[in-house]
Amino acid sequence: MQKYNISRSNFFYAIGLSYKKADAHIREHFSLDEDSKLKLLFQAKQNGLESLIVISTCNRTEIYGFAQHPYQLIQLLCDNTEGTVEEFQKVAYIHKNKDAITHMFRVGSGLDSQILGDFEIISQLKASARISKNHGLLNHFTERLVNAVIQASKRIKTETNISSGATSVSFASVQYIFQNVKDIPHKNILLFGTGKIGRNTCENLVKHTKNEHITLINRTKNKAEKVAGKFNLLVKDYANLQEEISKSDILIVATGAHRPTIDKHILQIRKPLLILDLSIPKNVNENVEDLELVSLVHLDHLSQITDETLEMRQTHIPYAEAIIEEVNAEFNNWLETRKFAPTIRALKHKLSDFAASELEMQRKKLTDFNEAQAELISNNIIQKITNHFAHHLKDDGVSTDESLELIKKVFQLEELSITNV
Repeated sequence: MQKYNISRSNFFYAIGLSYKKADAHIREHFSLDEDSKLKLLFQAKQNGLESLIVISTCNRTEIYGFAQHPYQLIQLLCDNTEGTVEEFQKVAYIHKNKDAITHMFRVGSGLDSQILGDFEIISQLKASARISKNHGLLNHFTERLVNAVIQASKRIKTETNISSGATSVSFASVQYIFQNVKDIPHKNILLFGTGKIGRNTCENLVKHTKNEHITLINRTKNKAEKVAGKFNLLVKDYANLQEEISKSDILIVATGAHRPTIDKHILQIRKPLLILDLSIPKNVNENVEDLELVSLVHLDHLSQITDETLEMRQTHIPYAEAIIEEVNAEFNNWLETRKFAPTIRALKHKLSDFAASELEMQRKKLTDFNEAQAELISNNIIQKITNHFAHHLKDDGVSTDESLELIKKVFQLEELSITNV
C-alpha cells in the first residue's frame, strides 16, 4: 500500500472478530456501543492515526484503518471494550492491504454475514464512515473504498436474489417460529424492544405469520407506538412487562442493552413460553432455563437454520462474487492511478519550471513578446506531455514501477506529497 502513496508510512488493515470463531460470550466482551465508538475514535486521533472506521454489530466487531502495525488497532479495541489482547488473538482475524479491501467488500455485500444475504451491515458501514468523517478520521482512500463497497452492495441487492426474504436476524427468528410452533396465528407474541432488529422482526412477523395477537413494549413507549401504528398493533407500558410476559406464548427480546433485561425472577408463567433472544450482548439471563416451562433460543442457534430460502440464496453467491470482482477491479484501477499520480504531478511541476524559465528568457529578448499567447501554448504542451506519460503508465503491457523510476531519474523528480489523503 505504501507504493500507492495512499499513506506515507502506514498499511491498511482490517482487524476484528466475528461469529465464525467467536461465540456470543466472547463477542460481548468486544461489543462497542455508540459512546465507546466515539471514545475509540478520539483516542485514535490522539494517537495520530489518520483514518479509521469502527463497526460493531451482534455478529462482529471490526476496525478498518491505517497503522504501522495492527497491534495499534487491536489495542484501541481492547482499551475501549472488556476484551483483552490475549482473548482477541485466540479468535480474531487480521487482513492487510488488498486482503483488507477484499474483506470489506465481502462484509458489506452480505457474503460474510452469519446468515447469507444480510444487508443490515452496509447501513452500519455507511453510518460509521460518516461519523469518522465528521471527526476528521476518513481519508480519501477509505472514503473511496466505502463508496465502492456501497456500490457493490446495491448491485448485488438489485441484480441477484441473494437477499430475498427478510434480513438475517428477523428472518431467522420467524423461520424458527414456523418450524417449532404450532397454530402460530393464535399464539400471543410479545416483542420487547423496537430498535432496528425489533422493527424488522415485527414487520416479518406481521407479513408471514398472519398473527393478530402481537404486542409491543419498549422502554420509550413512543418508539413502540411508531412501529405499532404502521402495523396496527397493540402497545403496552414498560411497567406492564411482567404481566404481558405471563400472557405470552412467544417472547422476542431485541432490547440491545448491555445487561440482561429478562431473568427468571420476573417470569411468572403457567404455560410454555418460547423466548428468542436476538441481542448481543445477551439480554436474556440463562437462568430462565431453570424454569421447566421456558425454552430459550439465542441468536447463535438461529444461524443454524438451513431452509430452502437460504439454500436458494447460496446459488447466487457466484453472481455476487462476480459483481464484487468487477467493482473491486474498478477500485484497484483507481488505486493504480494513485500509484503514479505524485510522479505525474511532480513531472508537471518540473515542466512548468522549464516553461517559466524559458518564458522569462524570451520576455527579456523580445520587445513584442506576447505573454498570454506564450503561456497558453506552453500550458497546452505541458498538458499533452503529462497526458502522454499518464496513458503510457496505464498501459497493461508496461511495467509501471520501472517506468516511474525511469521518469524520476530522467527528470530528476522529487515527488510532491498528495494532499487530502
